[in-house]
Amino acid sequence: MERWKDHQRKIHLPELIGDNGYSTAFIFQARIVSRPIIDVILNQETYRDMAWIMLVIAGLFEVGFTTCLSKAKLSAGAAHIWWLAGFFICLILSMLLLYKATQTLPLGTAYAVWTGIGAAGTAIVGMVFFDEPTEMWRVFFLSTLIASIIGLKFVSN
Repeated sequence: MERWKDHQRKIHLPELIGDNGYSTAFIFQARIVSRPIIDVILNQETYRDMAWIMLVIAGLFEVGFTTCLSKAKLSAGAAHIWWLAGFFICLILSMLLLYKATQTLPLGTAYAVWTGIGAAGTAIVGMVFFDEPTEMWRVFFLSTLIASIIGLKFVSN
């Protein structure tokens, strides 16, 4: 954390000409803090944690847009328009949060986690709300997918 320490630097003021014609150079020591204020509040670990939180929320919005798409398929009239509006809002928010998360996290890891959350979440929503089959092997492989997402979180730097 070398960049967090205060640095001392000499600051040279321009030479001042006195009344008697002699020039006097003023040199003094000043303490310069070379860190932005946001680094004081948030350190690198906090940035990474925030990126993971944004990534999880982006994955949940992915579940939201697939759910809205499924509901829009089943609805008609004004409800169809509202479900499509929900689809586009969730889609935009999901992409924006994914973009922000990939500014800190590795792209491959972030994309794998995002799609994994979306795939597992969409399958769970389908089983709970849309009467999709809940077979033992399907639940087993969803569990391995969720375990893989958690594993990626722990092995990522």
